[in-house]
Formats: sequence, C-alpha cells, structure tokens
Amino acid sequence: MATGVPKTKWNDINLPYNISNMPSNNIDVSLSYDGKRQEHDILATKPVGTNVLWQNNQEQSDNRLYYGDNLPIMASLLNDSSIKGKVRLVYIDPPFATKSVFKSRSQSDAYCDLLDGSRYIEFIRERLLFIRELMSEDGSIYVHLDDNMAFHIKIIMDEIFGKYNFRNWITRKKCNPKNYTRKTYGNVSDFIIFYTKSNDYVWNRPFEEWTSEHAEKEYQYIEDGTGRKYKKVPIHAPGVRNGKTGKLWRGMTPPPGKHWQFPPDTLDDMDARGEIYWSPNRNPRRKIYLDKSQGLPIQDIWLDFRDAHNQNIKITGYPTEKNPDLLARIIEASSNSGDLVFDCFSGSGTTLSIASQLGRRWIGIDSSSEAIAITLKRFSKGLEPMGDFVNQSKSLNNNERNENSPLTLFDWKEPSNQSDVSSSKKNVINDFSLYVTESYNDELDVILKQWCEWNQEDQLVRNRRI
Repeated sequence: MATGVPKTKWNDINLPYNISNMPSNNIDVSLSYDGKRQEHDILATKPVGTNVLWQNNQEQSDNRLYYGDNLPIMASLLNDSSIKGKVRLVYIDPPFATKSVFKSRSQSDAYCDLLDGSRYIEFIRERLLFIRELMSEDGSIYVHLDDNMAFHIKIIMDEIFGKYNFRNWITRKKCNPKNYTRKTYGNVSDFIIFYTKSNDYVWNRPFEEWTSEHAEKEYQYIEDGTGRKYKKVPIHAPGVRNGKTGKLWRGMTPPPGKHWQFPPDTLDDMDARGEIYWSPNRNPRRKIYLDKSQGLPIQDIWLDFRDAHNQNIKITGYPTEKNPDLLARIIEASSNSGDLVFDCFSGSGTTLSIASQLGRRWIGIDSSSEAIAITLKRFSKGLEPMGDFVNQSKSLNNNERNENSPLTLFDWKEPSNQSDVSSSKKNVINDFSLYVTESYNDELDVILKQWCEWNQEDQLVRNRRI
C-alpha cells in the first residue's frame, strides 16, 4: 500500500495541473441554496411553553418524552441549564426526503415525509444547529440517512460541527439482497454520519467477538513453551520521525519512509519478555496474542443490523423502525452510564428504550401522536412478533376500527402465552415525564388514559380531567 508523504517533503514533482492558479484550500466548502437562513436568526426561534401531561411521581424525571414540533421545543431546552451543553450523545433518524406518507402497523398515518430539496436541507440544518448547542463539548452525534440527502447533509454537518470533527461515514446493510432490479445495482444500504463536537469526546471502542474460524485464520502461530496463539505484525509505522522512534535499534534503522512504533528502550523490554519474533534473516516482528485481544475492532461497514426482514423477530410495527442492536452499539460506544442521550425524531422509541436499558438518561421528541402511542406501548409491553402483523392488519381492516375512531394504544391482541406478559412486565419503562406544548389539543388523551389503566396509574398532572 502506498504511503503518503507530507507536502513539505515533496521533491520536484511534475504535476499535471497548476495548483498556483487554484483557489486557496483554506476556504471551507459550504452548501448554497434558496431559503438558507442566518444562524443567529435560527437560534433566535421563539421557545414554546410546555406542560407535564403525565409523570410517574411528583418529582420531575431526568427522562423526558415531548410531543410536538422539535424546533421550538429545543429552543426551550436551551433555557434549561440541566440540558444545555449536557447532552453526551445524539442519534437521529430523521425523514429521508422520500415524499411519502408512512403508515404504522395498524395502517394509521404515522408521519409525513414530504419535504425535499432545499426545504429539506434547511429543515435538517435548523435542527442540527440547536442540537449542537445542546451537546456537551465531549458529545457525539449520529445522523441516519439514505442516499437521497446524506451527501448534502454531510456538507451541512461540516459547516455546523467543523469538518475536522467528522469521524465516520458508516454504511449499514439495511435489508436482504434485492432480486428485482433491472438496470441498477440492488440498493441494500443506508448511512450513518458520525461527528463529534470537539476532538476530546467519549469513545468506548466497540469490538466484535472472535469466531473460532476467524481466530484460527488470524492467529496462526503457537508460542513454544506457553502454547499461546499469536500473530506477527510489523514494529514500524508509516512516516519519518526525528525523535527516538526514528533512531537506530539493535543496529537497524527503520525502513525508508517509516519509524519504529515504540522507542528503542520499549522495544528492548518487549524483546526481553519474548514479545518480539525474529525471523531466520533477523527481521523483527511483534507478537500479538489472541488471549489479550478484546476482539475484532468494529469497522465502518455494518452488516449485522438489518431492518425487520422475517417473521421470527419482534418489532413495534412503526415505519422505518431501526434495529435495537444498532442503537445499543452506538449508545455503548459514545456514552457512559448516567449520560444524557437525545433523539428529537424518536419515532417508536427505540433509542429511548435502549438508552434506558443501558442505564443512560434520555430525552425524546416526536410530533406524531401515533409515534407517542407506539412508544408508550413499547415502554409498557415491549415488542410484538412480526408474524402477528398479517392477521392483525386483516382484523383491523374489517371495520374493527375506522378512519374516525380515536387513536388507541392497544389495538392489538393479548399474547396467549402468559409468560410473555410477565416477561414484558419486568422491563416496563415508567421513570419519565410526558410533556406537551401549549398548543396541545387533547390528541393524546385516549392514549394516556389507556396507558394509566394498563400500568394502574392515576397520576395525571394536568389541570383538567381526561
């Protein structure tokens, strides 16, 4: 593999173009479009007043679920000293600019994704600006998009968070291979763009466990006397250094264009411990032992977190619902126990549920009453087998529920296996407060009444009865 050479080390190279006539590379790239507002105007958005609709006890919980438009709600959160600058991790799965209306499992309208082009870009940009202000200096943000707008939003995130705070463009395999494409490759991927607010951020590097087959292939050698499996790796790295790592060791200099990975005295200590392998022609290599490996470091292509694709898994039935294990990886990698996790497009509540399970505090926002309903059901009863979808949607379409029926929380059949019910009860999430904005117009009253009845709660803190 070719090794890059710093431009200060270039010799006389005949370039195929004249760089002196090109614009300065000190100017950052930005995206220009109609309707792009000034940052200070966006951050001057009027905060919206919020009221607690329900809470589990008389004290405000650290965990909050908001129903309403996330932009003015975030503006109000900026006035909360316990939130502003305290969010350690943000994951958002916003609309993908599909120009579609998505329905839930019960065939109710879940949310509209009708924005596109510059209107969509500005919609996301305005929310990213508020998210940046809410994040802690050591915070991280993951934005989940598809190829409709991911490339545009990447440039916007460079503007907002700084291009040097870009960490990864993660490609996720979202579904099984498609066999019905004719004049294109099958579209089986979407993307997660990972940025941090600064260079000093929380990072718990994730690892994949070794399989016996992969370990046998990677760690091919067995150490005499100990029986420990190991692999051999170079003890040098790319780049010339003028310090100790660029000096002689055992009469040898590093290969051209390289330096030692460790100072010579550290290499001596490693050799004394038997951690250096010497080939017959006296070429040193470092031993890496299998029993000291945490696993295979996770890379930026994720193949194991597909969306619902068979009848044997459990889901909420909300459109665009993401794999819980995907969220667990992100939350564990970029936050610690007790940290605050934020999702302002919370949908079916996957981020909030996994954050709760992993001992994180959380705040979620969604403007869809269907999303709030499904989140509350998830908090109370967990997930349902995907296979129930076919029979259940048939019964719902047979006039058991019509267009004018009020949105209900439990439009589903009770599990016949009582152990399923008791098992789900062990994971009930009720340590949160549910907030609504001042424009609230009773959309959640029926939902919340059912939630309270299900959890044997009667702790509504609104001024009038539901």
